[in-house]
This record gives sequence, C-alpha cells and structure tokens, in this order.
Amino acid sequence: MPHSPPTDAELSALAAEVARDLLQQKLMLVTAESCTGGWIAKTLTDQPGSSAWFDAGVVVYSYEAKEALLGVNPRTLEHAGAVSEETVLEMVSGAMARYGAGVAVAVTGIAGPSGGTPDKPVGTVWIGWKRRGGYAHARLFQFAGDREAIRRQSVAAALNGVRKALTP
Repeated sequence: MPHSPPTDAELSALAAEVARDLLQQKLMLVTAESCTGGWIAKTLTDQPGSSAWFDAGVVVYSYEAKEALLGVNPRTLEHAGAVSEETVLEMVSGAMARYGAGVAVAVTGIAGPSGGTPDKPVGTVWIGWKRRGGYAHARLFQFAGDREAIRRQSVAAALNGVRKALTP
C-alpha cells in the first residue's frame, strides 16, 4: 500500500520540532525553494514566535532568479539543469552566503503534472542542507503522487533533513 503524503498537522508537528531545535541551539534558518513554492517557509512561519529562529525564505523558479538571488552559476544550470545535485548545492550555499542564518535548506524538483523527462521524471526532487561552518550536502528523492502529494513529501523531507542537520 502506498504511503500517504503528510497532512497539515504532521507538517506542523515537524515544523514545531525544527523550531524547538533551532531555539535550543540559538540558530536562524533560511529556505531556498523552487518546486515547493514557499511551502517550507510557510509551514515554519505558521509556528508562533518564528521570528526568533526564521531568517528568510526565497522562492526561485526561473534560472534568472536562481542566479540573481542565490548566486547559482549559469553554467551549472546550463550543464546540469535546474533539477540537479549541483544546482541544489549551489542554491543552499548561496542562501547561506546571502543571509545571516546558521542553517539553510534548498529544494528543486519536478512536481508535475508535466515537466518530467525519462532521466528526470515527475517526482524527482533534490534537497540540500547546510550548516554554517560545514559542507553542503544533498539527497535525491523520487516521490509519487500528484503535484500536491509531491510537494507535501518534499516539505516533510526538507524539514526532517533540517532536524538531522541540527543533531549534534
């Protein structure tokens, strides 16, 4: 039986855990989002008191926005594409460099229903995380379902990854 996408309540509970961890470590978070369209930032800032640990969120769909707002190299986009490990690593590193946060998360993917290719089908999502002073790392996900299901799963995976990044 396929796993159902996380509910609003489940996403809120995850965001509350992230908030608690950030507060305990006195860290700020920045998000850089493409296919999730700001959903990670919205889920986090739905938490009361989020201004104590949420620094900024940037939504970048176009190549131009990724370049201008996050410093993604045009050659990376041309050679690897927007949905790639290389691009998400540059997105998360760019978010960290441009904002005062101690932790960053970035996501880029194909939520569908169109846009997929045989090499990068709908549901292909790259998520990257970085903690100040550390190296950026990324993970490839292949989510199933419709556009909303893919985006919900992406938000949950991004938040779970932030929790891991905050684990000492």
